[in-house]
Amino acid sequence: MAKAYIDSMIERSRIAQKQFESFTQEQVDAIVREIGKVVYDNAEELAKMAVEETGMGVYEHKVAKNKGKSKTIWNSLKDKKSVGIINRDQETGIVEVAKPMGVVGAVTPTTNPIVTPMCNAMFAVKGRNSIVVAPHPRAKKCSTETVKRINEALKKHNAPENLIQIIEEPSIEKTNLLMNAVDVVVATGGMGMVRAAYSSGKPAFGVGAGNVQVVVDRDVDFDDAAKKIIAGRTFDNGIICSGEQTVIAHEDDYDAVMKAFEDNGAYYISDKETKEKFRNILFVDGHISRDVVGQTPQKLGEMAGVEIPADIKVILIEADGIGAEDVLCKEKMCPVMSTFRYKTFEEGVKIAQTNLYLEGAGHSAAIHSNNNAHIDYAGENLTVSRLVVNQPSSTTAGGSFFNGFAPTTTLGCGSWGNNSISENFTYKHMMNISRIGHYMADRVVPTDEELWA
Repeated sequence: MAKAYIDSMIERSRIAQKQFESFTQEQVDAIVREIGKVVYDNAEELAKMAVEETGMGVYEHKVAKNKGKSKTIWNSLKDKKSVGIINRDQETGIVEVAKPMGVVGAVTPTTNPIVTPMCNAMFAVKGRNSIVVAPHPRAKKCSTETVKRINEALKKHNAPENLIQIIEEPSIEKTNLLMNAVDVVVATGGMGMVRAAYSSGKPAFGVGAGNVQVVVDRDVDFDDAAKKIIAGRTFDNGIICSGEQTVIAHEDDYDAVMKAFEDNGAYYISDKETKEKFRNILFVDGHISRDVVGQTPQKLGEMAGVEIPADIKVILIEADGIGAEDVLCKEKMCPVMSTFRYKTFEEGVKIAQTNLYLEGAGHSAAIHSNNNAHIDYAGENLTVSRLVVNQPSSTTAGGSFFNGFAPTTTLGCGSWGNNSISENFTYKHMMNISRIGHYMADRVVPTDEELWA
């Protein structure tokens, strides 16, 4: 029954894609714009549905995410060529022709049930592909409603019927069948699903685990850095994979840095007994507990038997070691961060890297510094695909109006994170490119002596 259901979706999707292949750049862009505009215009209602259905995150933050992602993604796509000849290189004689991949299968997570289907659809459609979304079962209603509203709006653009489809009653079986049947897979979610995508036998784009390390240099305004880090860590109650996980500060500045955090709404924990209480509720057999994901500091405190004041935004816990020495060095998908002291900047980077080796290699790190040599050192020595400088990592690693990262909801982690790309996933990954190579008669060929000199 599941196979027949998926086969039918794929058949309809292929018909839609073939029809869509003849659309012009202007027609394609009008549809891409409409996809983003629907989420922007319905941001509040869709955010409310997501919070109610998933039981995680913050309504106001999901509204901001719906509006922000739709704006930044459309802004990055609106002027890009993706139909026909997209580039002529006079120097090399290469002409690039964009062509669709076909049917895209997109597996989307419960943590981002609105913007990830939107983002994947915008990228797929930009490349003149059709797309079938496999939502997380715990977010199926709000994801399905998002796709329904998009499809209703696309009618005025004469978009092919079934250009964007969604599995309304998702299951692992249907998702696996979908991944085996499409032309390319985009998997955003847990590592098990990402591994399944890479094992589907189809080209796949996935993500790695996040565990964003944050190094605080000595030459910054600690209050300003604390505000930015807290803003990133607390966004949507910490469920964003690019959210800050640690504070790594110089030993001579450590107390001042912690004071800056406390002044901005942090609850600092250093005693052994309280730390153990939080370890026990945050992790189960070394893995993040499903019950803490996307919850408030107050809820976490209630679970741990520790009273957390109502005005607290984030919990800081001093770690007892680095890497495998303390489970607190792993990713915590809630407003909790672990803290560390370093003697030299190089040691601070080493602490970050050790934690990344435990979890999160290839994803992202952040640094607050005005020392370009230190920033470059961190960029050269950390195994991450993106280093966020003097910004809230959670809300900017996936692209913003104020940095050059491609706006997206899917962040590739390279071979470090068992991914096929080490950059932000975007529309260019949803196109095949034919290259026409012209004969360059005026090329000067070096002599053997010149070549090997």
